[in-house]
Amino acid sequence: MSEQPPQQPPTIRITLDDSTAQGEYVNFANIIHSPSEFVIDLGRIVPGRTDVKVYSRVIMTPLHAKQLLEALAQNISLFEQKFGEIRTDAATQYSVNEPSN
Repeated sequence: MSEQPPQQPPTIRITLDDSTAQGEYVNFANIIHSPSEFVIDLGRIVPGRTDVKVYSRVIMTPLHAKQLLEALAQNISLFEQKFGEIRTDAATQYSVNEPSN
């Protein structure tokens, strides 16, 4: 029997339209979940106001939410190795009700 070389995963090509490529600045995230999905609302809160404008809602499976968590952790670690620790002690904390399940 001849051994076959391991197959390479397909290359993923990411495409963005012009509007999406511009991006949106967000400084607020709200996460709710059910047994089958995570819903992440990303928005902007302006100092002096209590309302939040949501610019994007992302809905994903628990598996994809965990993969996102791991990817963020890895990238934050790389960032901190290069630029220093990201300090959270001075960040303003907003109290929000516990997410619904």
